[in-house]
Amino acid sequence: MPGSLSLKGRALKYLAAREHSRSELLRKLVPHAQDANDIEQVLDELALKGFLSEERFVASVVHRRAAGHGLARIRQELRLKGITADQMRETLEALQPSELARAEAVWSRRFGTPATDAREHGRQMRFLMARGFSTDIVRRVLKGGGTDPD
Repeated sequence: MPGSLSLKGRALKYLAAREHSRSELLRKLVPHAQDANDIEQVLDELALKGFLSEERFVASVVHRRAAGHGLARIRQELRLKGITADQMRETLEALQPSELARAEAVWSRRFGTPATDAREHGRQMRFLMARGFSTDIVRRVLKGGGTDPD
């Protein structure tokens, strides 16, 4: 059929737009395949040729999300995309030391001034927690002592 892409062509089109995990590509290609083995063959070939890389995908997600999200949120997104704990461990461990500074930057962009009452404090706390920052990091940011060596 003219205009219809092969499985490999579709996969390359998706990968040209952004990095994808293997499970993401599998999910996107299933409606276009007659046999699941065909998809696996295409994904194996793309991985062998270096077009499909879980490590690059993890790095891409971290690069896109790190400035505005905490480790928990990034970890959750990677899990939803089919990445195992082993595949993301090293990258997330490297991101750990900057967690406090990133949380402070997110808080500063959004709020800029400390909460004046309990209601506002709760709102700021919920915002940072929803962004995936840990309770300890959120407390340190809201207490204003995040950068103090206590």
